[in-house]
Amino acid sequence: MDKQNCGFPDPNYAENDGLIAFGGDLSPKRLVSAYSQGIFPWFSPGDPILWWSPDPRLVLFPQKIHISKSLQKMIRKKYFQVTMDQAFTSVISECADIRTQKGEETWLTNEMKQAYIELYYLGIAHSVETWVDHQLVGGLYGVSLGRSFFGESMFSRYSNASKTALVALSAFVQSHQFDMIDCQVSSDHLISMGAETISRKKFLTLLDESLQHKTLCGRWIFGK
Repeated sequence: MDKQNCGFPDPNYAENDGLIAFGGDLSPKRLVSAYSQGIFPWFSPGDPILWWSPDPRLVLFPQKIHISKSLQKMIRKKYFQVTMDQAFTSVISECADIRTQKGEETWLTNEMKQAYIELYYLGIAHSVETWVDHQLVGGLYGVSLGRSFFGESMFSRYSNASKTALVALSAFVQSHQFDMIDCQVSSDHLISMGAETISRKKFLTLLDESLQHKTLCGRWIFGK
């Protein structure tokens, strides 16, 4: 899709906090247009849809992921079973539920969840799941365009469950020569795993280069 077809302002002119626009809808066409311009939706229930392009931007270059010794040990022992695109709806619901259960506000309204589920059925949103005894205990989801993966949210019911999912995602996208995993805004959790902040200008340059490549659509499977 033409990245300019939904009328977003130039992200270089975002407010200091990264806000670039408000309103519109969460249709697949608009979401794809937004992500292709380095813009993502994030808003509270009851608010209009808010669109953001923060500066600086937190990204994880797959080849630079940091895996602690304790996490390496868990992965070697195969403590978790890891799958991809097997439980997308459950993962996005868990990402919302775990915040609610902690008494925290979540931006994952029913409208938001349905929007990403639709992208999943179109083959451009993906999830990574971690399981223990056939029970979903962690995971993440996001959107893939070109050679970039835009991480949206993650959850963990067991220690290291979401980190294991991120390691698996990083290995998969690296095997497909992805340029980066967009982590959006700064997070100590992700920085501890090797994520780093770069300027919006650099992020948009990398994104433009990444979008020159064909998107890996459809259901993702490890080893393929």
